[in-house]
Amino acid sequence: MTTTPAVDPLDVARIRKDFPILDRQVHGRRLVYLDSANTSQKPRSVIEAVQTYYERSNANVHRGTYLIAEEATAALEGARAKVARFIGARSEREVVFTKNATEALNLVAKAWGRAHLRPGDPVVLTELEHHANIVPWHQLVEEIGIELRWIPVGADGRLDLTDLDRLLDGARVVSFAAMSNVLGTLTPVERLVAAAHDAGAIAVVDASQYVPHVATDVGAWGADFVAFTGHKMCGPTGIGVLWGTEAILDATPPFLTGGEMILNVTKEGFTPNELPWKFEAGTPPIAEAVGLGAAVDYLEGLGMEAVRAHEVSLTAYALRTLTERFGDDLVIHGPSEPSERGGVLSFAYRDVHPHDLTQVFDQHGVCVRAGHHCAKPLMRELGVAATARASLYVYNDESDVDALSDAIAAAAEFFST
Repeated sequence: MTTTPAVDPLDVARIRKDFPILDRQVHGRRLVYLDSANTSQKPRSVIEAVQTYYERSNANVHRGTYLIAEEATAALEGARAKVARFIGARSEREVVFTKNATEALNLVAKAWGRAHLRPGDPVVLTELEHHANIVPWHQLVEEIGIELRWIPVGADGRLDLTDLDRLLDGARVVSFAAMSNVLGTLTPVERLVAAAHDAGAIAVVDASQYVPHVATDVGAWGADFVAFTGHKMCGPTGIGVLWGTEAILDATPPFLTGGEMILNVTKEGFTPNELPWKFEAGTPPIAEAVGLGAAVDYLEGLGMEAVRAHEVSLTAYALRTLTERFGDDLVIHGPSEPSERGGVLSFAYRDVHPHDLTQVFDQHGVCVRAGHHCAKPLMRELGVAATARASLYVYNDESDVDALSDAIAAAAEFFST
């Protein structure tokens, strides 16, 4: 559970003006974007940062000694420094740029896991996980013969930690989401990390849904690896981050090879580069990193405490508004207490298929995702094939929740005739 200290509220009307796409109309209606858990929109400052890089400093990094190559290198490493500061990393050497969080989690499983896990070693996951934090471990079941164990989800959408000691007995890895992309559930990160270490396991945190919404301090968490992605935090697509302690990154072999990750190559073998470039094979996503650095600047300008306070307040309004209007006809999955969840609302309306709901929503300009949200094991635990999912962010306000509510009412009328 995270606290929400008293802060000045976000000026959403002003914030909206920072996001050019929100000026659009679709189907003759204003765009109501409620799919930020899928990908967030980008403020003008991020778009301009990427454009300026390409117009002024486009060159490869860490290689050329001419001016614009040095500018490109400085821009890339400057973005790394911003990310390190944003998440409380002790050193920029702990920040590895990846393509996305999926690649970061695969790096942990395929590089660290293949080097350190043995047949029968238990890896503990939760039933909340995204496929990106499940499938790489399934592959190690097939390749190495590790054992997967699962922390269950209770009826209230929270993790059931009743049997945690037994599940962690002998475990080598505990890998879990800090916030569920389906239920919005905030998991007890520090407790799970401490329990993992007490059991002799490393702790891996998928923070893709957390970092964009809640002030993050990886040092306070005490985890070994943390993965997140840029495109959910106002940054570009194609850029993600794997944070790890220097000790565990040093103990992890390279995931991809060639190009930038090389210090030396002979006919007999190779020597990998220093951290963090050891894990950044080939030309990195330079423009995307620059954009991510600008996104960090933007979020820091808003203040992450204010971001979190805004989402708790808006989530409370959404839960109250939708429940009062639709009653038992609408089921919202996950914790009922706004302070214990993020602004992610997965719901079902009567027996209408989520895809049918969202097609009606689209005609009203309301963008909501429908599907299994890359979390099929969780869907099975919920007893559904799919949900409709509305997700809130800094550019949303009560009028957007009202638009969603009206769209649900329109869908109810459409499917009742």
